[in-house]
Amino acid sequence: MAQADQKTSPGANSENPAEQLAWRRLTAQHGDRLHQIMDEYGWPTAELVGEDAARGAWLIAQHADRQLDVQRRALRLMEQAVAAGSAAPRELAFLRDRTLVNEGRKQIYGTQIAGIKEGSPVPWPCEDPARRDDMRVEAGIEPFDEYVAKFATG
Repeated sequence: MAQADQKTSPGANSENPAEQLAWRRLTAQHGDRLHQIMDEYGWPTAELVGEDAARGAWLIAQHADRQLDVQRRALRLMEQAVAAGSAAPRELAFLRDRTLVNEGRKQIYGTQIAGIKEGSPVPWPCEDPARRDDMRVEAGIEPFDEYVAKFATG
């Protein structure tokens, strides 16, 4: 699923409606499958499914933007896995921000970019920008300025 996700992910921002629709259908199918996996096994940790599959599960949850129930559930299960030392705090931070943004709330870590304006990335609003880099360090994420520089096009 993760390979198919990465192969078709440019469709998410495509100007071609058919590519956007294909992306939406794929992420919905993957979200449904992840929901089934979580029903049966809980969060698919690296110990349970291997590193690649665990990262793939996180990616599928990350991209389940139209399935907030899947994202919220993945977030709860991943929180438990991180607390048990079985999942990465960095990935949890990205999923938390993604879920918050999808709920129409402010993100915590500044990981979600709304778009690019005049060559510069425009992140979604953050809850506490003054503490953002401290929170990022705790989660194992590079400083905000370094992160957003990756998205600059100018």
